[in-house]
Amino acid sequence: MSYSVGQVSAFAGVTVRTLHHYDKAGLLSPGDRSRAGYRLYSDADLVRLQQILFYRELGFPLDEIAAILRDPLSNALEHLRARQRQLSEEIARLRRLAEVAERAIEVQQTGVFLTPRERFDVFGEITFDLSYATEAELKWAQSDGQREAMTRAAAHTKNDWRQLMGEAAAWRAELLAAFDEGEPYDGEPAMDLAEEHRLHISRWFTSCPPDMHRRIADDFVADPRAFALVVPPSQQRPGLAAYTCKAVHANAARHAAGRTDSEENR
Repeated sequence: MSYSVGQVSAFAGVTVRTLHHYDKAGLLSPGDRSRAGYRLYSDADLVRLQQILFYRELGFPLDEIAAILRDPLSNALEHLRARQRQLSEEIARLRRLAEVAERAIEVQQTGVFLTPRERFDVFGEITFDLSYATEAELKWAQSDGQREAMTRAAAHTKNDWRQLMGEAAAWRAELLAAFDEGEPYDGEPAMDLAEEHRLHISRWFTSCPPDMHRRIADDFVADPRAFALVVPPSQQRPGLAAYTCKAVHANAARHAAGRTDSEENR
């Protein structure tokens, strides 16, 4: 039995233009023509069209579909397995993004809403890079500390934000002064500044033991977006991120040494 382009278009749910495109691409050329020269599709052509639409639904490009159909026994399984892996990875990525979106909705529903002027007054040059925030949320999604930090941040009032950003600005000025004056990263002033930063996180966001503080500081060196949350780019100096990270590590070592001394004196 033969079918016209219009008939195939109607019951296959594709446009006539798409069928013409498949014909020109050599992917689906009808096996017959009417006396007037119109395309006529056979039952075998319809089976092939079903295969094409199946692979298209899975996201395969036309050239890859053509390769599969040329030798379906040897090509189909390999291509399908590869596509399954890609789809599984994409599903996992979309699930993570959905979780981030859900968390963002929760924050928006319970958080503090600031006008652009208020945001500038409170945060100044400190900006929140959405891509970094998203990656951080994905990276620490299973962390109790991350969940606590998000919950407490959402509960802060405008006055809370003003106070904590004021504390951060004062601390930043002392950090810059220590760095500019050549204070060693493992000296008392630098380590004390690192300790102040750790306590600031604990006070406003989540309990931050020295080990966690080290991981946070490692991000200062690994990702400029992380350090920009602490020191805006306009105030940064070459080597400042590494200096801050080393000071945090030195302070964490000081804590560990203090615990050891305490245990030995028991």
